[in-house]
This record gives sequence, structure tokens and C-alpha cells, in this order.
Amino acid sequence: MAANVALLSASSPSTSAAVASSFLSRRPLPRCCAASPRRASSRLSIMAALGDDPIKEWILTEGKATQIKGTRSIGGGCINAAQRYDTDAVPFFVKTNSRIGPEMFEGEALGLKAMYDTKSIRVPLPYKVGSLPTGGSFIIMEFIEFGRSRGDQSALGRKLAEMHKSAKSDKGYGFHVDNTIGSTPQINTWTADWIEFYSKHRLGYQLELASRRYGDSAIYEKGQRLIKNIRPLFDGAVLEPCLLHGDLWSGNISSDTKGDPVILDPACYYGHNEAEFGMSWCAGFGGDFYNAYFQVMPKQPGFEKRRDLYLLYHYLNHYNLFGSGYRSSAMSIIEDYLYLLAA
Repeated sequence: MAANVALLSASSPSTSAAVASSFLSRRPLPRCCAASPRRASSRLSIMAALGDDPIKEWILTEGKATQIKGTRSIGGGCINAAQRYDTDAVPFFVKTNSRIGPEMFEGEALGLKAMYDTKSIRVPLPYKVGSLPTGGSFIIMEFIEFGRSRGDQSALGRKLAEMHKSAKSDKGYGFHVDNTIGSTPQINTWTADWIEFYSKHRLGYQLELASRRYGDSAIYEKGQRLIKNIRPLFDGAVLEPCLLHGDLWSGNISSDTKGDPVILDPACYYGHNEAEFGMSWCAGFGGDFYNAYFQVMPKQPGFEKRRDLYLLYHYLNHYNLFGSGYRSSAMSIIEDYLYLLAA
């Protein structure tokens, strides 16, 4: 774990000066010649310039490019800015955030790498995470050229199921680091029992946040009643800690130019595979998706009864992020379950 973070974080081996020196020494002076004061001054200026821009520094050294031909904004949602860097090697996708430190992007990078390593569904490979000298942070990753559509729903369902089936954790439910769902902290403390994990670190955390943020004692108290009574909803289900994308909605699903599905911007953790469908209310999953998925990962008893329980986490998060427009949906789910469970 620590080794992975070090490879992806701002504390990666080699300081800015050492990296710049390596780059500048690709064409060394003849041994019989000494650098002139003017050349030495120019060299120091370039080194300083590279050190002031860690994104360009990485691209022009470890990224194997010798020239950045241009950059263009390609949108980054409501939290981050995003740009494409075109070079004489390959294009790179870069996200930046001027307010948040590298921890958020480190969590994203670890999630992307975990999904990438399953060799099941295409995700952008992360290359570098670091801090910006003016404050904030960045992540550099593989640039994937998207196709004209979101791709085939059957292929998406099958490949997602293959990822869930192939990547299991022997540590229980959680993840190597805490990360974020949107900009909300997502606690991933390893827990042996799924129901305990989901109750405490997903529903419970969001309910406490709503109580602190809005003083919403009604949704908090009813939500806590629900948490204490959800175990019967899992009767007969096989629960395994599968690697989840964690935030799978339409904006995080695309396809490459070959039509193969691509997923991005994860909030990864190991959890019950059905929790992956928690954003289905704005993901556009259809019958072809579910049919293909369940051919690889068979549907568990009680799936339909648990479905809204996994929607609830994301409705609560949207309530905490975006305000009261999502409260009624969250409260409706809680009250329906309280009635169903006679709690």
C-alpha cells in the first residue's frame, strides 16, 4: 500500500531539480568544454521553470515527451478542471483542483490502478499525482479517445461483472485509503461484516452529515431506525467483498473508438456487488445490461428488496452535496423500508 502511494504521489523518488537535471543532460557537453556562465544561467532558468510546473516536468521527463504541442480544456465536472496535453509522444489527460490536496487524487489513482489490474474493463491508467506550487493538486493519466456513443450495454454489463468476479479482497470490506464520493469523504475502514460496513460507513456517515449540516433530526432518527433493522434484507444472499467502481453514473461511463466500454472517475472500495447499482437512477442501465451482468454474476435472492437500500446512500450524498431537492427521495426510501420491515 505505502509503496503504491509513493509511486503515485508528490513524494515520488527524484526531486524537481534532479528530474530537471536529468532532462537537461540528455545531450551533454563534450568533456573538454566547460559551460559558460550564460549557458549555466540558462540551464538554471529552465530547471526553475520546470520546477514551477510539476505537470510539464513529469510529461517532459517520465512521460517520455520532448515537446508539449498544446493544451485544451475538456471539462472536469463541478469539482475539478480537466485538460488534454498534446505532445510529440502521446496525449495525456490531466485533472487539477486548486483547493484540495493530493489525497483525493491519490485515492482516485489507487482505485483506477486496482480496476486496471483486473484486465476486465477499460479504465485510464494513472501515471502521477502531486501538489501544485500555488496550492491544490493534480493527477496525470492515460488519455482515452472516446467514441460517439456510450457503447454496448451488454458489453458494459458483462465486463463490469467480470471485474466484480475477478477482484476480491481478503481483508474484508473497505479500501486501502479513504477517498471521496463527489467531494464528500468516503470512509473505507476495513470491516469484516458487510452489513456493519454499509450501515456505519455509508448510510450512518451520510445521516450524521445531514444532521450536522442541516440540523435534520427527522431523517437522521428514521435513518438510524432503518440501520438497526436492515439485516433481514440480506437473508439468503451471498456477500463477498468485490472491487467496486463506486460512483457509476452516466457521466462516468463511455466507450473508446472501438466501441469497448470505459469507466472513469471512481470512488473505489470492496463491497457487495449490488452496491454498484446505487447510481442506477441516473446511469441508464437497461435490460441488456442486467441480463449480461447476471450471466456472469448470478442474481442473489432478495435483489429487488435491497435495490433501494443501495440507492439511498447516493440520494443522501446528493442531499448533502446539492441540497434539499434530494431529501424527499431519501426520506421516501427510508419510510418505505421502515414500513416493509415493521420497524
